[in-house]
Amino acid sequence: MNQTKTSADDNNSKPAKTESISAVPGWITETINGGSFRHVDLHTGSNGWASPPGNVFSLRSTTYFTNKQKSPGGDYLLSPAGVDWLKSTSKLDHTLSRPDNRVIHALKKSQSVNSFIFAINFQIPSKEHYSLVLYSATEEPIPSDSFLHKLINGDDSLRNQRFKLVSQVVKGPWVVKAASGNLGAFVLGKTVKCNYHRGSNYFEIDVDVSTSAILAAFVRLALGYVTSLTVDVGLVMEALTEDELPERLIGGVRICHMELSSAFLVDDQKNLQQPPRMMGSVEANQEEDNI
Repeated sequence: MNQTKTSADDNNSKPAKTESISAVPGWITETINGGSFRHVDLHTGSNGWASPPGNVFSLRSTTYFTNKQKSPGGDYLLSPAGVDWLKSTSKLDHTLSRPDNRVIHALKKSQSVNSFIFAINFQIPSKEHYSLVLYSATEEPIPSDSFLHKLINGDDSLRNQRFKLVSQVVKGPWVVKAASGNLGAFVLGKTVKCNYHRGSNYFEIDVDVSTSAILAAFVRLALGYVTSLTVDVGLVMEALTEDELPERLIGGVRICHMELSSAFLVDDQKNLQQPPRMMGSVEANQEEDNI
């Protein structure tokens, strides 16, 4: 599975390259550029997301168990496919099962046989229910003998021990950088409650941030400074044995100077319009603005 280029505007950031590069299929280009939370420039973008090179993350190297040495993360296993910043009247669970999810809708419309979506949904505690959903995708079958395939198709006990979040505050006030020190890398299932959803062509992790007092407190702090923050977030399969080294990045994004008010208001699923208004889509936001 190789990292690919997007056909976004020249001023947008491009996903990290590999030795073998193929054009991004139309449905992934649509999900990258069709969200209300915009795909922006890696260095100058604001209120949107970008795709940083995997080397900004420091992961366990091939000699980690001998000398504790880490190395740059390298290429992502899956290509970035978009980010949704959502607000709803109740907590959003299993977003890829919803008929109004714009990313799964684009995949189904493409009728692609081997395509697969990997999503992580951070359910953020606040006065209102927010979700930050990060999407990655591939057009190639995930090798059946790969560690990623094992985790996607394994049981929750294995997943709780292996899916690791790595992050760094790229820009932001010192108080947030200081508070993030102990949260640079941690195994999700050991820290917060995670629910895993496996579909025929997708896998989703719902991360309930409210179930960790420490993480919830940090998120509340960060939300107070969110418009001045730039944060890199990556998802890794933690290596526990030498044959699993070096660690590999599943995917990663950079969140740039987010504005809480830009969250897309999600329809109550019981009252979805027919056809449904696509959740997180820029077109849906424009239609709402014109009402």
